[in-house]
Amino acid sequence: MSINVTLERDHHVAKIHFSKPPHNFACPDLMRQIADALYKVDSDPALRCSVLTSHGRSFCAGADLAGDTAIAGSGGMAAISKLYNQAERMFRRRKPIIAGVQGAAIGAGLGLAMAADFRVADATTRLSANFTRLGFHPGFALTYTLPRLLGEQRASWMMLSSERVKGETALSWGLVDRMVDEGTVAEEALAMAHEIAGNAPLALLAVRRTLMDGTANAAVAAMRREHAEQTALRATADYAEGVASVFERRPAHFIGS
Repeated sequence: MSINVTLERDHHVAKIHFSKPPHNFACPDLMRQIADALYKVDSDPALRCSVLTSHGRSFCAGADLAGDTAIAGSGGMAAISKLYNQAERMFRRRKPIIAGVQGAAIGAGLGLAMAADFRVADATTRLSANFTRLGFHPGFALTYTLPRLLGEQRASWMMLSSERVKGETALSWGLVDRMVDEGTVAEEALAMAHEIAGNAPLALLAVRRTLMDGTANAAVAAMRREHAEQTALRATADYAEGVASVFERRPAHFIGS
């Protein structure tokens, strides 16, 4: 397992960059290190906004189902609970985040992108709540964050269909905020962060506190409900088939049990 999360300062902006080759799959330790970085940003009065970016072709291609930090095997639901504990820390931060989302942001990766205040995409970006394709239930508070941003219809479509939404469609839906040339998501995210960080720091904190009032509690409540539903579905034959179909690169054959 190779996880690397760095935090660099660029005037009043924190640049948080993570890498977990080859696809930045989510696991509790990766989420903890990102949450730790956000805690440092919140604790530093000189920092006013964060940029969250990742290394490689995928922003975060979902939860780790196979590697050294796998959550699919024995004890998987406990690992998911730990992942959500770190997600709670992210949702309870005080300062805004701009996420540069290249390539795949799938499942838990979409949840991570949605935890940011704003998102930048390019032509490679693909966003999907692919849980039903795995015989599973959405998590990472997506049952709260997606309807809040997209409205119930489009959020329901994303979660029930598991469709991969491309960057241009995501922009038209409001799922991302900017579309840029391929390979420039980090640059645009940094420019947006500097635009925010050029404003009065106490006012920024106050406005975000007003705008986000109650959202962290709602996200945590959603994750608790999601975890309960995931626990029930994880014991089913359909979940086993869904995960197997991903590894074997074939269509799943679900039987409803």
